[in-house]
Amino acid sequence: MKRILLFVLTNVMVVAVLGTVASLLGVNRYLTANGLNLGALLGYALVIGFGGAIISLLISKPMAKWTSGVRIINQPANADEAWIVETVRKLSEKAGIGMPEVGIFEGDPNAFATGAFKNSALVAVSTGLLAGMTHEEIEAVIAHEVAHVANGDMVTMTLIQGVMNTFVVFLSRVIAYGIDSFLNKGNERSSGPGIGYMVTTIVLDIVLGFAAAIVVAWFSRHREFRADAGAAQLMGRKQPMINALARLGGLHPAELPKSVAAFGIAGGVGALFSTHPPIEDRIAALQNAPV
Repeated sequence: MKRILLFVLTNVMVVAVLGTVASLLGVNRYLTANGLNLGALLGYALVIGFGGAIISLLISKPMAKWTSGVRIINQPANADEAWIVETVRKLSEKAGIGMPEVGIFEGDPNAFATGAFKNSALVAVSTGLLAGMTHEEIEAVIAHEVAHVANGDMVTMTLIQGVMNTFVVFLSRVIAYGIDSFLNKGNERSSGPGIGYMVTTIVLDIVLGFAAAIVVAWFSRHREFRADAGAAQLMGRKQPMINALARLGGLHPAELPKSVAAFGIAGGVGALFSTHPPIEDRIAALQNAPV
């Protein structure tokens, strides 16, 4: 709950800073003189940037169950399921978080954790992971996902995404309004923004959205190293996590739904937009990390 409050406060502060900077630079006077309500724009940016992110966070667990086809283990049907539940319980207690829901989904090797609150999260592993790894390696992967939950990565990632969304919405419209005013200079302005505003807003939403995605992906890669180190600490030694990563390097990880892709054990495409660092970089970092 503290992280949720931090999320709200941070987004409000971002909007306040944007408004203050606009006032200091005189942008607000220019925009107001040309018919754009800065206060309304800041409110809109806050609602779109914060609202969309917080809604996605709050529905993350049911959405992950639905999109991934997760079957929750309410009552273990066999020894393997009982072992998975007990492993999650043991690692969660060690990490100091509440027992997450535990689930299994069909597919190639992967696993993920999600949920708005660290004491009511979801940890799910794929059938491919269970078939392709040893128990020790699977335990290391589960420890990695539990570390994500304990670190509050779901809220932190949502916070970063929300802040980026707010900047994109605000900046694209301010710049678009300035361009539209320049294009209509000397002409009698109609009751609303012109075609230049609408076209520029669409283009800037796309361009700035890509830039924001690069920032979010960079942060996601950074927190993967933390989760790897957290898994090693929960296991009490590095080698199981190193072995699990090395095993993943030789497998084809399942593609997860976009809503949980950043919280899988592996995934991502391209250097700039990848949510996960290369396996060899993660192994090297873990070998050099203190445990």
